[in-house]
Parts: sequence; C-alpha cells; structure tokens
Amino acid sequence: MPGVAAVDGPEQRSLDAVYFDTDDLALARIGVALRRRTGGPDEGWHVKTSAPEGRHEYGWPLEVEVPTEVVHAETVPTEVVPAEIVVPADVRAAVAAWIGDAVLAPIARVRNRRAAYALRNADGALIAEFTDDRVVATDLVREVETAWREWEAELGPAAPPDARGRTAFFDAVIEAVRAVGGRPAASESKLQRALGR
Repeated sequence: MPGVAAVDGPEQRSLDAVYFDTDDLALARIGVALRRRTGGPDEGWHVKTSAPEGRHEYGWPLEVEVPTEVVHAETVPTEVVPAEIVVPADVRAAVAAWIGDAVLAPIARVRNRRAAYALRNADGALIAEFTDDRVVATDLVREVETAWREWEAELGPAAPPDARGRTAFFDAVIEAVRAVGGRPAASESKLQRALGR
C-alpha cells in the first residue's frame, strides 16, 4: 500500500450492534443508520449518514441520560435482543428531522468477530485500518439470519491529505483484495445486507 511501512495486528474485537428504525424503515430508505454497538474502541450509539460528499458518523456514549422511549421484548424475540433497550434523548433528537415522532424499534442485530490491522507510515502514524470481519446478522422483522465475511479499509489521521492520494491508496487496496479473490460487497453496508437489500 502506498506509504505503508508497518502493519500492526491483528487486534481481535467482538462487536454487537442493534439497529433501530421506524416500522416503514424511514431511516434506511434515505441511507441513515441508527445503532447501539458494544465492543471495540468506538462502542456507543451511532448515527451514520450518506451524502454525495461522503459518509458522516456521529456518536454518543452507551449510557446517555434522559431516555425518550423504551422498546420492550414483545417486539422481537427475547433471545435476540435484550428485554429493554432505551433510545437516549440526544440520539433520538439527531434523527427527529427524518422521522418526526414515529416510534423507533430494533430492526436488525449484527454480531461481528473482527480482526483489525493498523497500517502505519514510517513515523508510526496510522494511515488506515484494515478489518477482516466475520459477520452474523439477524433481520429482526423477518427473523432471518445471514452470515458472511467482509474486508474494509478506513482511513486514519495520517491518510493522504488530497483526493488524488486517497484515490491512489484505495486503488491499491482494491487491487490487493482482487489479487486474492475478493470482490465488491453485495451491499453498501452491513445493515443493508442484514435486511436483504
């Protein structure tokens, strides 16, 4: 990979995410994901959005005060999702423009055994993180489980500063993945794949 002088890892992580949406999947339809994830260095609540200029992610800690709604076990099988999940007020406010006062409920659970590799430059700074994910996902609405393996590269603080450099880096990643039999992902996100999209 361009600029990569050393690779650290793998760091093993066990990730467990529950995704929320409205009954009519208002968030998923516009490319927004709301999840509560445990495990890994960024565990917490996340809202991820897609836009022409790229993806954006906003986060909150796992325990946020002032819950707005409680989802009870009757909505999903108890063996799949904890009996009670609280959607914090700050998190709900972040998606209110898209859903108004609609009820949020769990729609998918994604469990992931991740091996993370740090790609570093000659100074030891992080250019990117490459992850090897073994995913088991459950569509909680249809009660359908799927499993797959997925690789992903995410830029770090020492990534190429310009668009040309970033493109060259990702081109090299794609070439390396194809050289060992990899192919483009079937869906844009783990949530979309979990929901069969």
